[in-house]
Amino acid sequence: INITDGEATDGDPTAAADDIRKLKSNDGEVLLFNIHLSAQRAAAIEYPNSESGLPDQFAQQLFRMSSVLPEYMMSIAKKEGMNVGEGSRGFVFNADMVAVIKFLDIGTRPSALR
Repeated sequence: INITDGEATDGDPTAAADDIRKLKSNDGEVLLFNIHLSAQRAAAIEYPNSESGLPDQFAQQLFRMSSVLPEYMMSIAKKEGMNVGEGSRGFVFNADMVAVIKFLDIGTRPSALR
């Protein structure tokens, strides 16, 4: 889980994110989730399935770098009242503290609870 302001100052992180997501174990590929803490005064966008509607290139890049939520995480998110569906990614734009805590809970719940 990457928590960031989204504005990389030391280069393009896309290749590194791709390399991370390609890593895998017996349990599957590594999941990369991003929490974008933006200075923009805009409503939060949680678990989108498309980059349309994201306000800038930084949010769009973080969305593209984020993994699609596995089915068991979508189930958890739905139980928490989140609007998720096919293609929803582990990405939140302009997260407040409540959204950060929910995101961490959904993204780190042990897979044994599937």
